[in-house]
Amino acid sequence: MMIMDYRLLKPEESRDYRALRLESLKRYPSFFHDKYEDLVNIPELKTEQDIIQQCFERFVMGAFWQDRLVGICFFVKDEQGTGNIYQMYVQRQLQGKSIGEGLIQATIQEAFRRFPGINMTLVVAIDNKSAIALYKKIGFEKIENDVSENTIVMRYIS
Repeated sequence: MMIMDYRLLKPEESRDYRALRLESLKRYPSFFHDKYEDLVNIPELKTEQDIIQQCFERFVMGAFWQDRLVGICFFVKDEQGTGNIYQMYVQRQLQGKSIGEGLIQATIQEAFRRFPGINMTLVVAIDNKSAIALYKKIGFEKIENDVSENTIVMRYIS
């Protein structure tokens, strides 16, 4: 059995985040809005800055296995007061082991701890069937299709 540790990323882990984020974009380009080619040469990503500054309204939850970052999930509270989940990724060799489920649940718990009762949404690629199934299992429901972007918008129903 794998023992996972789910926790917020610390400032000194911002480069580990960067490596995993770039890996996700390179491996699954159709599943993310950002493109690897656009981010790889940027010295410090905006999310790295958020991790370093420990922004209250923007945080990255990490999944750690044997003290190694193997999954990320980014949360942002927007100007309208809605929570948005972005950049959900677990390394390929560890997918299918419920790590993503634990990571999303840890992110939701932290968001509710910081912002009680906040509404949360996420956007998922329409062809990412395993992610859609996972989000439905956790309690998200489809609220909108964006055919032009090939995405589905989902909302968390607690």
